[in-house]
Amino acid sequence: MPSIPSLGGRRGRNNRAHERVVPPLPVPLSAYVVDCGVYVDGTRLPGRWTHTEAVAEVRSRGEGFVWIGLHEPDEHQIQGVAETFGLHELAVEDAVHAHQRPKLERYDENLFMVLKTLRYVEHESPTTANEIVESGEIMVFLGKDYVVTVRHGKHSGLHGLRAELEAAPERLRAGPAAVLHAISDQIVDSYLAVSAAIETDIDVIERAVFAPRSPVSAEQIYLMKREILELRHAVMPLASPLRRLAEGCSALVPEDVRSYFRDVDDHLTTVTERVISFDELLTTLVNATLAKITLQQNADMRKITSWAAIIAVPTMVVGVYGMNFDYMPETKWRYGYPLVMAAILLVCFVLYRIFRKNRWL
Repeated sequence: MPSIPSLGGRRGRNNRAHERVVPPLPVPLSAYVVDCGVYVDGTRLPGRWTHTEAVAEVRSRGEGFVWIGLHEPDEHQIQGVAETFGLHELAVEDAVHAHQRPKLERYDENLFMVLKTLRYVEHESPTTANEIVESGEIMVFLGKDYVVTVRHGKHSGLHGLRAELEAAPERLRAGPAAVLHAISDQIVDSYLAVSAAIETDIDVIERAVFAPRSPVSAEQIYLMKREILELRHAVMPLASPLRRLAEGCSALVPEDVRSYFRDVDDHLTTVTERVISFDELLTTLVNATLAKITLQQNADMRKITSWAAIIAVPTMVVGVYGMNFDYMPETKWRYGYPLVMAAILLVCFVLYRIFRKNRWL
């Protein structure tokens, strides 16, 4: 991804008068606080910070921003952060309880964005897997001088992304919006990777469905459709928030960052088209599988009917001779029994040949 240019005039305001003396002892982070950093002119200041110290430092300097990352905090744990940054109570409630659809909401002087994270679950074969896609969530609070990220799920870590941004100060000079863009870009890129892996799985299922005597069941295809539905719920609702960010719905997103959101939106469109095609293809495969099952059932019924017709011949003859009448045909004749048995076998053989010729057996 190309580098985001710095906003004009930030470097000139960084002077010695605002430099902070790093405390000799590091302040331990809480269990739910993954990281808290202060960034000035795109560079992270040394030391470990609490959220109150970080905000005080940024606002005393009059430049820079705070990026604090939280992992699955409860209502009590997030309360202090919410009060320090002035987060809206409704957005805080959504961030704590999770299970939200992707969305972008504006509260007073900050933005609240929800993004779904996805991870492809490795498995031996899509025809035997119980889970293919694992989901999580990232909530982002964006303000003039802060970014608060709240993660839900084990696979949605931002440590690597933070390190990548810190290695490119020119991107962080664009402010908190650059962090929101980087998170959105990483998540949408993960959608591309997940959709590519799922496409391979669907190809495997498609080959198996149209192979003779394939072991694929309709239940397994429905499982894949359920996973596609989870992918759809993460991808489809995100289009509107990204478009709003690209169009400049808030002054918190500078003009030089909006163009990068347009690029993310383009990637999301690619994923959306894939998801739609996956859903249509799986529907076709379900119909093909059900058709195969119907044909197999018809073939089985023909076989059962054929054998029942063949067995009916000796059953009828034996039933007639088992009626114990005194005057039965050929009962007193020496060759009556062999003749009846030969007639039964002949009729059964003729029926068998007829059913074989008509491919019922």
